[in-house]
Amino acid sequence: MEYRYLGKSGLQVSALSFGSWVTFGNQANEDLAFELMNTAYEAGVNFFDNAEAYAGGDAEKLMGAVIKRAGWKRSDLVISTKIYWGGQGPNDRGLSRKHILEGMDASLSRLALDYVDLVFAHRADFHTPMEETVRAFNHLIDQGKAFYWGTSEWSATEIMEAYAIARREHLIPPLMEQPQYHMFHRERFEAEYAPLYEEVGLGTTIWSPLASGLLTGKYNKETPKDTRLSLDGYEFLRSRFEGDEAEKNIHKVGLMIPIAEELGCTMAQLALAWTLKNPNVSTTITGASKVEQVVDNMKAIDVVEKLTPEVMERIEAILENKPDQPTDWRG
Repeated sequence: MEYRYLGKSGLQVSALSFGSWVTFGNQANEDLAFELMNTAYEAGVNFFDNAEAYAGGDAEKLMGAVIKRAGWKRSDLVISTKIYWGGQGPNDRGLSRKHILEGMDASLSRLALDYVDLVFAHRADFHTPMEETVRAFNHLIDQGKAFYWGTSEWSATEIMEAYAIARREHLIPPLMEQPQYHMFHRERFEAEYAPLYEEVGLGTTIWSPLASGLLTGKYNKETPKDTRLSLDGYEFLRSRFEGDEAEKNIHKVGLMIPIAEELGCTMAQLALAWTLKNPNVSTTITGASKVEQVVDNMKAIDVVEKLTPEVMERIEAILENKPDQPTDWRG
């Protein structure tokens, strides 16, 4: 396993990490969750991602139970959760000081932990003043309930607003962003966030690197059964597999499968390695509902070095979606 620094912090996270979204509480019980996490841990994974919203909190309960059952040394783990959707009450969602503090306490209770290493603002909250949110996350750090805080799916403008307030008020700014990033979803990560990697040392913990399975190649034959697309509450994922755009993307996956075969890897491993080739990716969060999927995903770390400039150019020629970079008018 390779370990990368999370932005400009001194914290190191495994390049491939493991997340509980969709699977924990929906497709995995405690025994399976233990097998999945233990397989990832034995492969060198130290970062495990969660959120208060996942399976209505059940995902945190499962992860906490696995950590206790495994008996792992706490300092060997990097555990995260995300705060925003904590319930149906008027103050159970959003980024008010009240919900951030109460939501964190509830998450820690479900995880059966004294602290998390990372806590994310799961989305931006237009109804709460940014300074209130920044101060609330700093309070969690001051109380030792989290070590670092960051954002998820925030715009670059929102991140910089939080950063500016933190610096002005001598507070801790957001360290990391958790965006969606994969071969078919690149604009925000590669273009919008580009200035932030150097300016503020933004770290990234990317999610959905396989585009909910589209980049595994399994949809090039027929729509498989018993996937996350068939789960109640995840109907929104089906849009990725319907319409002209989806057909074009599935066709592109088909064109990349021979490249994966030449490299001696699966299409999924190629897609995961492609994300890790980007130096601004601190860690790629993987998910799985089967142990063999975890085993296969972890092998992607060995594919990264095979992605030579020539191979990357062949992939770009197929994707044809590289975001435009700012024009250097002095050049």
